[in-house]
This record gives sequence, C-alpha cells and structure tokens, in this order.
Amino acid sequence: MLPAYDLVYETYGTLNAAKSNAILVCHALSGHHHVAGMYADQPKSLGWWDNLIGPGRPLDTERFFVVGVNNLGGCHGSTGPSSPNPATSKPWGADFPVVTVDDWVQAQAQLADFLGIASWAAVVGGSLGGMQALQWAIDLPQRIRHALVIAAAPKLTAQNIAFNDVARQAIITDPDFHGGHFYEHATVPRRGLRLARMLGHITYLSDDQMGEKFGRVLRNDTGAYSFGYGVEFEIESYLRAQGDKFAGFFDANTYLLMTKALDYFDPAHRHDGDLAAALKPAVAKFLVVSFTTDWRFAPSRSREIVNALLKNDQDVSYAEVASSFGHDSFLLEEPQYHAVLRAYLGRIGL
Repeated sequence: MLPAYDLVYETYGTLNAAKSNAILVCHALSGHHHVAGMYADQPKSLGWWDNLIGPGRPLDTERFFVVGVNNLGGCHGSTGPSSPNPATSKPWGADFPVVTVDDWVQAQAQLADFLGIASWAAVVGGSLGGMQALQWAIDLPQRIRHALVIAAAPKLTAQNIAFNDVARQAIITDPDFHGGHFYEHATVPRRGLRLARMLGHITYLSDDQMGEKFGRVLRNDTGAYSFGYGVEFEIESYLRAQGDKFAGFFDANTYLLMTKALDYFDPAHRHDGDLAAALKPAVAKFLVVSFTTDWRFAPSRSREIVNALLKNDQDVSYAEVASSFGHDSFLLEEPQYHAVLRAYLGRIGL
C-alpha cells in the first residue's frame, strides 16, 4: 500500500479533439518517461526511443499523441524507493512495496484518466514494456485498441530468472547496500550495480554482434601475457564503462523491484498455465515483433503469444526481424523493424 504517489510523464504531439490518437509507450527495465527529443539545457539528453518517435517516424507525432511514463517504483521522478516515506520522512528504501506489471497498468490507467483518454489507440513497448502492453490488453480490454508487443515473452524462463537473481545478489551482497537503506548511510552500492549492469548487458547483445564489434582485440597487444586482472580486452573495457555509467544514475532498489516484476510476470499462471485462456478477454489487435538473434527473449517466446492469440481467433500480426544486435535490436534503427512498425501504425484508424 502507498498513501499517494506521483508519476512523471512526457507527451509528444497533440491530442486530437476526440482524444482518440493517444499512444502509450511503456519502458523496459532501465527506461523512463523521456522517450524522444532532448532537453534544451541538456544537449546529450536524447530520449531512449528517439529513432522511433517524432515527426515522420513510425510513431509519427504529427499524427499521434505519444505519452511516455516513468513507472511506479522508478528512479526518474516517479514515486519509488528513493522517495520519502511519509510515515518516517526518510527514503522508503527496502520498505517500498513490491510492484508488479499489473500495478503499473493500473497506475498508467489513472494517468490516462487524468489526461482524459478513455482508450489508447495503441500501447507500445519492448521487453518489459511489451509485457505491459500485453497486460493492458488483458486487464483493461476496452481501453486499448492495439497492443504492440516487441521483443517480449509471456513469462520468463528459468534461465532468465537466474540471470536476474545473480544481478540482484551482486547488489544485495555489496557492503554499501545496507539492507536497502543505503541512502541513510550517504553511500551507493556502486560495485553491485556495476556488476548487475555488466551481466545484464551481456544478455542484451548477441554473440555475433560482440564478436563483430570487439572480437578478441586487446587494448595493448604486446604479445606477452600480463597475468593481471585489469582491462585488457576491448569487450572488458566496454562492459566496465557501461557498468560505471549505469551505477552513476540508477537506483539499486529500483533495479531490484524492476527485475522482480519481470520474474513475477506470468498472466497464464491464474489460468493453470493456459496462455490462450489468459488472453481471451483481449479485444485489441496485436502486433508481435521478435528478432532472430535475441536469445534472452527468443522468437519462439513471441510465437507462444501469437499461437495463443490464434487459438482464440484473435487479430494478430507477427514479424520476425533479421537482426544481428540481439535483444537490444528493439532500441535500434533497424530498417525492416521500422518498416513493419510504420506499416502497422499507418493503418490504425483514429
């Protein structure tokens, strides 16, 4: 339970008179509300999905009113573990309640109410964002006309849960974590966050892409073994830089909450594992997109969603995009991927 909460959001484009052209963009694990453009006073603040959202882009802001939101439990302005607990005036920390994908959908629905949007033209998301789009179609079927589920899955595999737990253990066992109340100690579990991000980043890339981008290139190839544990290979340099960057801005407790929400997501659980039964209430039309080299959320997981929808005779389109960039493909400007989204969104009636 929370006595109250704030959601930070941004909008792009203009809401039409009928309020029928709104699209909700749901973020993935480390995302937030800033999905496109940049802030005037922060020239490096490019939105995380800027290549997809804007005038003339697949999510065309000359046609659609796009809403980006930072989820409950986040660390980019929405109420989360680093926010003050009214009962103590101290940050919530580890006392912040567990949040689920269902909770996020209900909070986003309250945002829609606030904006006067009775029904989204579409809810769009990649990875954990795609799971939110799926949950929207199940929980609030009359309030969503199209669900774009990109690089997602109907639930995590045991391997994916294992990756998440190793990442969480890296954070929890950091001496600076202090049981989740590190704010009171004026410290950050930087080492744990760094390791968690490094591990996660490995799973977001494909082996082919890492090989093409870094290979086995040594930073200083002298022909002699150093037997040291510093940065020698280019891939080591890259991962450590990504880890350091992430640890500098992301909240450790938020990371724990978001990965747990991923683990718990399983709409078929309430239907004895029958995904088709879980999806039965949905009346939205679906676009499901997967990427050939995404091994964390493999195309076979997307096809599970497609097959369940087809079993119900529900309206679904599916695209399996050839890409060498692994799970991160959904964030990139892949021509085939963008063409699929552009074609699908271009047919949405307003």
